[in-house]
Amino acid sequence: MEESKGEVKHILLAKFKEGLSEEQIEDYIKQYANLVNLVPSMKAFRWGKDVSIENLHQGFTHVFESTFESTQGIAEYISHPDHLEYANKLLPQLEKVLVVDYKPTKVQL
Repeated sequence: MEESKGEVKHILLAKFKEGLSEEQIEDYIKQYANLVNLVPSMKAFRWGKDVSIENLHQGFTHVFESTFESTQGIAEYISHPDHLEYANKLLPQLEKVLVVDYKPTKVQL
């Protein structure tokens, strides 16, 4: 299936629940980042906090970006035992979550 090939980004927008300390949030981020060492199909991980001045974030405070070589790689990631274990720890700590997968497309001018 040709459309499943090619780099794919997995974006997770999150708002952590009130009451979590910055140290706890940092620990969850480190665990998330470590998945790149545990899940073969996960090729890269980056994250950041919302810094927009437009105030359109709808409450989301953190952005997590994972890179995969294909949509099949995301499927392998989603079912990987280390990802499942981590997701079961992280998701209860989130007030809001949104996940989008997309294939980066260059604009042809």
